[in-house]
Amino acid sequence: MRSSLTLVGTLWAFLSLVTAVASSTSYFLPYWLFGSQLGKPVSFSTFRRCNYPVRGEGHSLIMVEECGRYASFSAIPSLAWQMCTVVTGAGCALLLLVALAAVLGCCMEELISRMMGRCMGAAQFVGGLLISSGCALYPLGWNSPEIMQTCGNVSNQFQLGTCRLGWAYYCAGGGAAAAMLICTWLSCFAGRNPKPVILTESIMRNTNSYAMELDHCLKP
Repeated sequence: MRSSLTLVGTLWAFLSLVTAVASSTSYFLPYWLFGSQLGKPVSFSTFRRCNYPVRGEGHSLIMVEECGRYASFSAIPSLAWQMCTVVTGAGCALLLLVALAAVLGCCMEELISRMMGRCMGAAQFVGGLLISSGCALYPLGWNSPEIMQTCGNVSNQFQLGTCRLGWAYYCAGGGAAAAMLICTWLSCFAGRNPKPVILTESIMRNTNSYAMELDHCLKP
């Protein structure tokens, strides 16, 4: 079983898979932002949250310690986080598609040419740019009332208050940066050049066939 990728292309396929999985996993995990509310730890992503307050008996607030996504898209705390959810999700989907094609290129001959590899690298750059844009939009939602309650009522746009950024946020940003810089560069050398020998042999075969037919026609 021959590969359509060069040695550099195999490295590119591996890194593409790693960056895509890292960014996509971080996108779904609610560990982008850590804070506390009612003495309990609270964490957020763009569309998920761990631990949230509900009204208990006597109209007092109690914390439900479980993780889940918001009930609807409009329930996401801010417009910035809604935009971040869409943009980051689109970037992760693009990186996953390219990574899948790159892995298939390791197992299938003539699937990824030099030009195709460069086009896939351009798609990775766009995917990484979308995820980076989502990470840049994320701090714009820190002034929403729900986030302020978790961050000591002193948070604002680009000001965390008593909260701190989580590892998933850095992982998503790091995966996007690696996809934009490293994977895009490696993709330029990932695919194999088409073999001219096959084309030459085909031309020679056709030429010989025509010559034999012509010779047959010219014979008395």
